[in-house]
Amino acid sequence: MLDALRGAGHTAVAAAHLEEAAALPPQEQVAALGAIRLLGADVLAPAVLTGQVPPAEETVAIAATLDALPPVQPPPAAPPEGAEPAWVRAWIDWSLVTVLTRVDPAAVAPAAPEPPPPPRCEAPTAPRRAPATPHGDGTREGWVPWSVRMGALAPLALPGLDGPVHRAARDGALGLARGATRAVLRRDYPTAARITRWLAWLHAERTELPLDPVPLTEHLALLGGGGRVALDTAIAHRLLGLDTT
Repeated sequence: MLDALRGAGHTAVAAAHLEEAAALPPQEQVAALGAIRLLGADVLAPAVLTGQVPPAEETVAIAATLDALPPVQPPPAAPPEGAEPAWVRAWIDWSLVTVLTRVDPAAVAPAAPEPPPPPRCEAPTAPRRAPATPHGDGTREGWVPWSVRMGALAPLALPGLDGPVHRAARDGALGLARGATRAVLRRDYPTAARITRWLAWLHAERTELPLDPVPLTEHLALLGGGGRVALDTAIAHRLLGLDTT
């Protein structure tokens, strides 16, 4: 996938993965399907970000994962009423179906899954002594858990996707900048890369930011931290228009 993002490889990531898994035992084949679902819309990020049209076998393979492991309907409630992992999973599923339908309308059934409930909390948009922001029910949450939650939703930070999570990112640029900085200082590079990706997405939208995401992205690329960090950083590079070689 990294080669595809750099324009050096084909974009049939899911199809190649499932072809390799075809010779495995049934349980491992299901795990291979689940691995594609975990990526969400990121499985189509090479096509979205490079402008290449995904081959037919790629969209067919992704549609097969949705048939085998369909999104939960109706979607779970947003936290704190609902379980956060299930809610995050529902949004990532939504991102996959939305992007797939856009790049190949014939690849999935016409009825897309119902979007999950919107985030109940937004990060602070200006410094304050006790950084917190109210939920709709009157409870309060600060920018730290909010930015971590937004990081978990990083697969939604792709061109062409928009919705309540993206509006929360626009309104919470300061909270995202704080969250990315905090994660780097704590050497939590996976979280830093995920949140920085949102900053790169906002930069691509020409949103005014409290910090420059370019040096932050380049710093994370040098630090490494595993395949997921490399993927989020490569996507951030593409969003920022940086050299991806």
